[in-house]
Amino acid sequence: MRQPRGALMLVLHAHLPFVRHPDDEDHLEEEWLREAVLECYLPLLELLERLHADGVPVRLTLSLTPTLVAMLEDPLLRARIGRRLDRQRALAAREVRRTAADGGPNAVARFYAARLDRLAGLWNDRYRGALVPAFAALRDRGQVELIASGATHGFLPLLRPAPEAVRGQVAVGASEHARAFGQRSSGFWLPECGYYPGLERLLADEGLRFTFLDAHGLADAEPRPLLSVRAPAFTEAGVAVYARDPEASEQVWSAEVGYPADPVYRDFYRDIGWDLPEDALAPVLGPGRPRRATGFKYHRITGPRMEKAVWAPEPAFARAREHARHFVRRVQARTEALVGRMERDALVVAPYDAELFGHWWFEGPVFLEALFREAAAAKLAVVTPADDLQAWPEAQVVSPVESSWGEHGHASMWLDPVNDWIPQALYGCAQMLAPFARLGRSEGVEARALVQAFRELLLAQSSDFAFILRSGTVTAYARARVQAHLAGFLELVRSVRKGTVDPLRLHALEQRDNLFPGLTLRPFRA
Repeated sequence: MRQPRGALMLVLHAHLPFVRHPDDEDHLEEEWLREAVLECYLPLLELLERLHADGVPVRLTLSLTPTLVAMLEDPLLRARIGRRLDRQRALAAREVRRTAADGGPNAVARFYAARLDRLAGLWNDRYRGALVPAFAALRDRGQVELIASGATHGFLPLLRPAPEAVRGQVAVGASEHARAFGQRSSGFWLPECGYYPGLERLLADEGLRFTFLDAHGLADAEPRPLLSVRAPAFTEAGVAVYARDPEASEQVWSAEVGYPADPVYRDFYRDIGWDLPEDALAPVLGPGRPRRATGFKYHRITGPRMEKAVWAPEPAFARAREHARHFVRRVQARTEALVGRMERDALVVAPYDAELFGHWWFEGPVFLEALFREAAAAKLAVVTPADDLQAWPEAQVVSPVESSWGEHGHASMWLDPVNDWIPQALYGCAQMLAPFARLGRSEGVEARALVQAFRELLLAQSSDFAFILRSGTVTAYARARVQAHLAGFLELVRSVRKGTVDPLRLHALEQRDNLFPGLTLRPFRA
């Protein structure tokens, strides 16, 4: 074995809930996907391509959830993204003219116009609107390790009373990853890092070798890990668990003390979608449509006051590169202090939502690119779990504790008086579906109806909608989505029981919620 060293494990979790409204070209919540593509996923692909061209080594662990993949593959949604990009470019041209007499804002408007032209070239010419094969190509090139996740991002600890439901989330998630990317993953991102004792056996059943927990999930395990969160441990099922590093999380995540809070960075909330008259937003805001963020933001964070200074791209990007240098030095300092005391690599495991980089923190992609460049210059190893397990195949065996990366480290975000009706309803529906799954019907309209019922139940299990209800943002939409999927499930199951399945109604539901093309009831069987 080689000599131990310090290493960084950078993990990005790319996820969006399934939002597809075929009858509404300009649905407000579909903006989540369009924003993520233009602000996060295309910039991520671009920076990884640039690093490859410059010969900078990259080893990035990346999960793309099945719901996100389904939307990225959907022809309807891809066409809408292309049209949205065209409207953004039209708005950029108008903004360049509108701000012509105002030096600072005009420089920002011209920056946006050039950036959108570049993104349009990537979307239309290089990738032709197909991002899933683009990420698979990066895996094949050796830059990225792609890992699977739950089918619809269900919060697994609250599905535990219905083991079939947990198995469905894990098995469908693993099989959808294999379908989309051409090979099975050896790793699994637990939605919201939600873990409960015994869950690892379901992961092992799917051939999954590793997953990630919040720090206390591993640090408080029995027996206590001798290496704390600086190395993985194995569960009795043979699945390795890596723990999130608290300091690395706070440095990047925290809106109060983390890097994104720096006053030189672009302010997320100040947008011309709220500042300008509606007629000035015509390219992206249709008649009678609700106001929305446009992505055109001219101000930097500045400070706690209402007055905001004009944002300047180059100073902000320079600060992002400074922060990347600081991050790498902090990882080096912390791991080097442990290298002589450990018989394996000392790890800093740094998992983040991918959408932080570019959407919430506009300068985030610059930070990521600089991080890899700084790590290479400093000879800091950046590794994936597959790299680590190959180098160090032995580890302590422990029993992790129930945990998540949500508020207070447990389930409070998804089990609160405003959303506690959801897990109860999900459990009842799982009990209704289980007997049909055991029968194993595979042909006819009733079999189709049961598969669609399973699809509706999976969608109702999404952790996103319960989270939205708890956080108090677009609560009406979240409640309506859960209720619509539960209603669709009950309608289908009852029609199968009565032998009254309506093929036209079934077809309408299949067209509305059209993800997971190869879905069967097999994963739901106990």
